[in-house]
Amino acid sequence: MSKDYKSFSIELAGRTLTADIGRVAAQANAAAFMHYGDTTVLSTITASEKPRDGIDFFPLSVEYEEKMYAAGKMPGGFNKREGKPSENAVLTSRVIDRPMRPLFPKDYRNDVTISNLVLSVDPECSPELTAMIGSAIAAAISDIPFNGPCATTQIGLLDGTFIVNPSDTQAASSDLKLTVASTREKVIMIEAGANEVPEAVMIEAIYLADSINKKLIDFIDMIVKECGKQKHEYTSCSIPEEFFEAIKNIVSPQDMEEAVFTDEKQIREANIKSLKAKLEESFADNEEWLALLDEAIYQYQKKTVRKMILKDKKRPDGRQMNQIRKLSAEVDIIPRVHGSAMFTRGQTQICNIATLAPLSDSQRLDGLNAEETAKRYMHHYNFPSYSVGETKVSRGPGRREIGHGALAERALIPVLPDETEFPYAIRTVSETFESNGSTSMASTCASCMSLMAAGVPIKKMVAGISCGLVTGENDDEYVLLTDIQGLEDFFGDMDFKVTGTRDGITAIQMDIKIHGLTREIVEGAIETCRQARIFIMDTCMEPCIDKPRPEIGEFAPKIEMITIDPAKIGDVVGKQGKVINKIIEETGVKIDIDDDGKVSVFGPDRQMIFKAIEIIKSIVTDIEEGMIFKGKVVRIAEFGAFIEIAPNKDGMLHISKISEKRIDRVEDVLDIGDEVTVKVMEVDNVRGRISLSMRPSDFGDTPETGGHRHKGHAVEGRDEGINRDVPHNRRKGGHNKKRQ
Repeated sequence: MSKDYKSFSIELAGRTLTADIGRVAAQANAAAFMHYGDTTVLSTITASEKPRDGIDFFPLSVEYEEKMYAAGKMPGGFNKREGKPSENAVLTSRVIDRPMRPLFPKDYRNDVTISNLVLSVDPECSPELTAMIGSAIAAAISDIPFNGPCATTQIGLLDGTFIVNPSDTQAASSDLKLTVASTREKVIMIEAGANEVPEAVMIEAIYLADSINKKLIDFIDMIVKECGKQKHEYTSCSIPEEFFEAIKNIVSPQDMEEAVFTDEKQIREANIKSLKAKLEESFADNEEWLALLDEAIYQYQKKTVRKMILKDKKRPDGRQMNQIRKLSAEVDIIPRVHGSAMFTRGQTQICNIATLAPLSDSQRLDGLNAEETAKRYMHHYNFPSYSVGETKVSRGPGRREIGHGALAERALIPVLPDETEFPYAIRTVSETFESNGSTSMASTCASCMSLMAAGVPIKKMVAGISCGLVTGENDDEYVLLTDIQGLEDFFGDMDFKVTGTRDGITAIQMDIKIHGLTREIVEGAIETCRQARIFIMDTCMEPCIDKPRPEIGEFAPKIEMITIDPAKIGDVVGKQGKVINKIIEETGVKIDIDDDGKVSVFGPDRQMIFKAIEIIKSIVTDIEEGMIFKGKVVRIAEFGAFIEIAPNKDGMLHISKISEKRIDRVEDVLDIGDEVTVKVMEVDNVRGRISLSMRPSDFGDTPETGGHRHKGHAVEGRDEGINRDVPHNRRKGGHNKKRQ
């Protein structure tokens, strides 16, 4: 054990959080070996010695590695090795990145990697949270320039009570999943999924987390005091002030303002391109300045836009500070899909397509959280290069696309119907046709309308909007912007996205580029987003489609569900699947059976679905004396005929029970394949024998007269069949109560 090894502990939400410093990974710039309960995460940070050439951004990479051994599991698949990061790992990396990135120097160009290796998982203690805290500790004690520390806390809401750092079990049933990161003074990141939590409750939860973060920061300060390294010097990549002055002599502030003051992105880009050409010509002999020109023009635009908004109260496209761009919405724009909608807000346009499938098509999750094994609703987001007028080969979704899809997914989960009410797996895909600000919020609106168009009985309408921010020299000098476009996002200080119904918030994602927000700004942004999303629903979404359609789309699979005795699942499946395969072959449906006896039957033809259900019910129904069936002759003997009254259930029809009259040969009356109406006269459960009769006199006063002979192959149970007179009610879980 190294003599420099030190261990620090704090009680956090009733469990012990420990950071071991100097124990492992000594060659990293810094490492924190984190323990929270039995959850163990190694958080490290490393930096290159020199800045990366030819870049105009801070090259930070954040990794969150889930090892299946941490949960005592083997990786799935043939390779038995962890593959690409899971969606949860990608989202966790983003949540660590977002609050920490603004705390590094803006002109720092050295490569920095923050890596979190999950070694052990305690279901009571979140490995994601442990990694967030470990990353902050590693950055704070390292020699890498970092204006921290920061800290992170998670908040749940159970039965109206806030839960700090909830366990997996608590989080699974919580009405709120909130993650808040803070510095000593301010909140710097908010991520939330919520079950229509009111704005006031959300704000209370945010600042409960903030108060706990301040205690964590005191803990980190203690570690830095004991183990912190002196921050190293670095080569600044800031633009020389004399270069800015030279640019202003050629392109005046008025020229730049005129170039950016337009609501057309293409016109603005053409204007900037023209100014750049003018500057390139002027600085043709100064290679050092030419290399910095792109960054200098970016900074010049940024200063111009911020000054216009903050001082002149003027937005680049001429809108008022709380004004939303022109809105439009359409549904059913794509034929044959199960549901489709397009939502346009200014130059941001999203087309969303909804697809319905059996629950067996739900996504299986192979991760560290034992509470999350499957996902019924999936929202996928695509961002092709043509949407911003660029040329780039598509190589699949990146972290941004995964993050945007997850945000829109969280936004809609609280309003989806329960699977017992609507037994479908649901996938929505947002295709970005055009992008100029907050496509994730447009995706939320388009997805909501697409679901309603597909006939998904969502509980309430959901909309989303983004609020921006431009700050001045002090906390009291700021402007909030409703519905930010790309330019305001690039040059502003905040992208605060909020989704929700009329009654509360369903999701939040807040990104900032400054060192935190005051409570006044947070409350103002949340209220601004509330007003804006209601405006979007009132003026755009509801006039297009105001409620879910009463039936699913023409081309969507129809699904009916029944519940059978789990002990009789084997009877329905049959030996080597022969019985169930026969039903499928005969009706053309697909059948899923859960271990608890839930049977889902789905296909394009509802009549065939009903027929399959009738067959299944006849299989699982115990045969009793007096029951009447339509059965099929499957074998003929001298003494009578064997009638299949249900799959794998044959009854004996003695020759004397075929007719009131005496018959000499069974073949004189019956042929193999004939369908006949029979009554159960006796059931011998010991010998497994069922005695049947076709004689009218044995039917008594029942509606069936007996003795009917039909050509055909249908097998139907009379008493347990479906009542065709009962109207189909899809919203009752695919079957009416009278049919249960």
